[in-house]
Formats: sequence, structure tokens, C-alpha cells
Amino acid sequence: MIKIQKFVVNPLGENTYILSDETGECIFVDPGFFYAEERDEIKEYISSNQLKPVMIANTHCHFDHIMGVEFVREEYKVPFYAHAEDAFLVERAVGQSQMFGFDIPAVKPIDGFLTEGETVKFGNTELKILHVPGHSPGHVVFYSAKDNMLVVGDVLFYGSIGRTDLPGGNYETLISGIKSKLLTLPDETKVYSGHGPETTIGVEKWSNPFLT
Repeated sequence: MIKIQKFVVNPLGENTYILSDETGECIFVDPGFFYAEERDEIKEYISSNQLKPVMIANTHCHFDHIMGVEFVREEYKVPFYAHAEDAFLVERAVGQSQMFGFDIPAVKPIDGFLTEGETVKFGNTELKILHVPGHSPGHVVFYSAKDNMLVVGDVLFYGSIGRTDLPGGNYETLISGIKSKLLTLPDETKVYSGHGPETTIGVEKWSNPFLT
């Protein structure tokens, strides 16, 4: 069974997740922590729960979702995975962050690529990878039918959707992907977004103004 822990980090209020299961293995999803105290909090969580990080799996690579990647790589000696179509965002992360008033260290290239139809594996857990572009070209989401949960990054929010005015964004592509790949999942599927509170597929299907 998956345990998901959310950390709200950096000045943009990004949701960093640590997913673990009964084996003690865990993964980081979208490590966006920026401040030293955020790094310390996450280290304490890993240590106190005796977890073993095995990888970083990013939904996408906008700068606010990768601020903590190099720290995790160095601290836990784990690889960084994301979709190949978001590789250019890793290369541009420093410049993009400066446009928003941040100064972050360079992030090294992605170690391995996430592909739709394949899975992210840790411990006894497998997460299905779905490619849902539109917020970014390589945006993916992670789905567990067994645990009835979905980690969606910035594709879908409580009552809203991801912005599409950044490089590689496309509104029609995003809406199409949400409707064809996410709203077809069971209504009770719990949705963990890249910013803001959790929601469910059913709530968004019936009340999200962008999708009704």
C-alpha cells in the first residue's frame, strides 16, 4: 500500500511528494524544495521513517519542481527520471527561474526517461505512467489503480487546470489529455496536484469550470 507524504515548499507553494510502501523503499516526486529548512525537514522524514530512496520521478521539469533535484541526487545517490520532451526545460531552468526572481543552481541532465505505458517501480509498488502534455510537452502523471490515487503535477488542480502560456504549453492539448486520460478513471480516484489541496476525479469531472 502506498503512503504519500506532501511537503509544501519554496515561495511558489509547490507540492513535493515522497511515496513509500511497506518495504521502506520510496521515491521523490517533483522535489522543489528551496530553503535549507525544507531540506532538513525532508531529511528528517526519510531518517525517522527509515526509508530508502531509490529514484526521483518528475511529472514535469518547470524550475519550481526541480529546485531540489541536485540535493536529492547528492544526498541519496539516486537517478533523476522525467519525460524526454521536458529535457529542454532542465537545460533552461536557471534562466527560467531568474525570470521569476529566483537564483537556483544548474540541474544536471535527466538520467533516464519516463515513457507512457511503462511503470515507475519501487518496493512492491508500480505506478502507471500516462503522458498528458499541454502544461509542458513532456508532462506525465503517475497512476495506481490498486491504491486509487493519481499524482498529476500541474495538469489538474482543485477547480482549475495547469497554465498553458509557458514554452511548449497548449490549451487544447491539455484539455484533450485530461478528458481522455484522467476523467475516464474512477470518480473516487484521489488526485494529488503540484500546487494546492487534494481533490478527486469525480469532483473535477462534475464541478471544474474548465472541464464541464
